[in-house]
Amino acid sequence: MKALIVDDELSNQENLQQLLKSYADDVQVCAVAGTIEEAATAIKLHRPELLFLDIQLHDRSGFDLLKQLDEINFEIIFVTAYDQYGIQAVKFAALDYLLKPIDIDELAAAVNKARKAVQQKKKNERLGHLLEYLKEENQTSPRIALPLFGETRYVSINDIVRCEADNTYTRFFLTNGEQVLVSKTLKEYADMLAGYSFLRTHQSHLVNVDYVKSWLREDGGSLQLKDNTKIPVSKINRQKVKDILAVQFKL
Repeated sequence: MKALIVDDELSNQENLQQLLKSYADDVQVCAVAGTIEEAATAIKLHRPELLFLDIQLHDRSGFDLLKQLDEINFEIIFVTAYDQYGIQAVKFAALDYLLKPIDIDELAAAVNKARKAVQQKKKNERLGHLLEYLKEENQTSPRIALPLFGETRYVSINDIVRCEADNTYTRFFLTNGEQVLVSKTLKEYADMLAGYSFLRTHQSHLVNVDYVKSWLREDGGSLQLKDNTKIPVSKINRQKVKDILAVQFKL
């Protein structure tokens, strides 16, 4: 579960990170932020599932951050030294509310609530994607759901030229020249697209065979696509790629 910590004091950031590491090791802190501006940027970049939000941030408040967001698609646990903010926190649909200094049992209970809420949300999302697929299954090119910041993009599989790993993200290259960055690993999409004409050529590359132009012998072997992009083929995948291309193009 990806989490973002928003607190303007370094000691508080470090303390919460240590508590999470010790008592909730399935929570991955993807970033920390000390200001509203940093937090807004981190939310857009990392798309956290859980936000630990300090209410008092210098001369502003965590509520100011939430008010400026177009969409709140993550769970919120407010963390503060002032209990008078409790009612206002509830109005912002906070999952829970922790007072400083943080009690370990209360933290564990709050994280457990977040875990259940995130799992339910993912279940609902998967069901939505399944329904979308069932609607499309009789069409020539079914679509795949790409969760982006603020939207879910439905892209025809035939419009995907290739996918490339970008750390823990996957970058989609589409036929219209657009690039779409999604916060899921390449392996997840390689498994999802396994029943279609997609070929894992390399640890970092997944290619739609329909857009392969030629096999290049340089560097032991690589693929050239119709847009002249060169895609590496790892040594371990070389024979498998050749075999699949031979079947695909009836060589």
